[in-house]
Amino acid sequence: MQRIRVTKYLALVILTVSVGIPSAQVSAQEATAEPAVEAPAPAVTATRGDFSSLPDAVTNPAILLEELEIRLAPLTRDDLAALAEVWRDIVKTKTTEAMELQLVVNAAEGAAADAARERLVERTTERNDIFGRYSAVIDAWELKGGDEAAIEDFRTYRLAIRADQIKSADTETLLAVLVEWLISADGGVEVAKDFAIIVASFYGLLLFARIVRRFTSKRIHRVPNISKLLQSFLVAVIYWLVLSFGLLIVLSFLGVDVTPLIALIGGASFIIAFALQETLGNFANGLMIMINRPFDEGDFVDLSGVKGTVKSVNIVATTIVTLDNQVIVVPNRKVFGNVITNVTASDTRRVDLTFGIGYGDDIPRAISVLKEAVEAHPLVLKTPEPLIVVKELGDSSVNFLCAPWTKTENYWTIYWDLMADVKQRFDAAGISIPFPQRDVHLHTVSTSSVETAS
Repeated sequence: MQRIRVTKYLALVILTVSVGIPSAQVSAQEATAEPAVEAPAPAVTATRGDFSSLPDAVTNPAILLEELEIRLAPLTRDDLAALAEVWRDIVKTKTTEAMELQLVVNAAEGAAADAARERLVERTTERNDIFGRYSAVIDAWELKGGDEAAIEDFRTYRLAIRADQIKSADTETLLAVLVEWLISADGGVEVAKDFAIIVASFYGLLLFARIVRRFTSKRIHRVPNISKLLQSFLVAVIYWLVLSFGLLIVLSFLGVDVTPLIALIGGASFIIAFALQETLGNFANGLMIMINRPFDEGDFVDLSGVKGTVKSVNIVATTIVTLDNQVIVVPNRKVFGNVITNVTASDTRRVDLTFGIGYGDDIPRAISVLKEAVEAHPLVLKTPEPLIVVKELGDSSVNFLCAPWTKTENYWTIYWDLMADVKQRFDAAGISIPFPQRDVHLHTVSTSSVETAS
């Protein structure tokens, strides 16, 4: 019992799908029929229920679906309303024939039942083709502003027939109809072709989008004065635009009406924009970062206390890698809305070092030692000249500012090398580097003085 029920459900799904599949072919009897000739156009517009003014071709059950869709174009709303009634009567006639055969199948046994079942499958297949034309008329009527309630009644009639067929048919008949649909050129074969076209189109679209992305990337890298961040962003935008428009074109080519989809996207965009205000704020700040270029990929920056190398910037956040290899993601609205310090924006940097000597040491001798240490390092630039001056008289030492220039990438090398070298040179020259110290003076108070004060 459960197996029969599952089989019926499966057949219902397949048959329901088959209703919406355009019939590219008709039966052998229909294919050999003489083409319908359109009657002369009537002088008076048809009213609903007036069938006489309709062209004979559009009421011919043997008409090809493609031809019917073309001939429906000049018909008015009233013409289509009358034509829908004609096709409903055709569907009713075909359904009556199928139901009569179903009763014969239910009553017969053996070879007689099999023969009746074959005729029933043929009638059902013909009726499915009629359903395709019936649906085309209703769709055209709806497109030209037909009565929504009436259109819904026509569609409900079609669905009700489908449901009744599933309930009244036996399992063998349903399986036979299902197999016939699967092997028919305008049924399962057509669905398989459409599916193959969709898959092939999708992969072809992906390949085309990647080719466009690669070509765009090569071209955009030749544009001067554009940051790597903006380059990556533009390439990504072009890639997704190609995919989006390409997908719409593929769907349109397959006969899918994309107009409701576009309208849905347009209507949902306002709701999405309202719900994602902060995200859109990050997006806007991300664009400002890419356009104004306060930093680029690979720059060492200080973003309100977050120090590190810029790894990437997308439309909502900036990714920073710190010196100890931590990855920090900062929202773009917090990046562009605060102070940005780009440490590596310039090609050269000044390395500011502070050294202290004792108050009893020789200041000119200390300056000479510092100059020797700076001039001896190969990474120190000759121009601009290093700055070596007395910076301040501290609490415990005389402090010097030693500020040589170097290339930005050599900053920390100079900093660490000179720290060690100056210490060794000061020791060799007998110059002390004092540590903080404080003189404490003790005053002794006699016991007699304390007693007198008491």
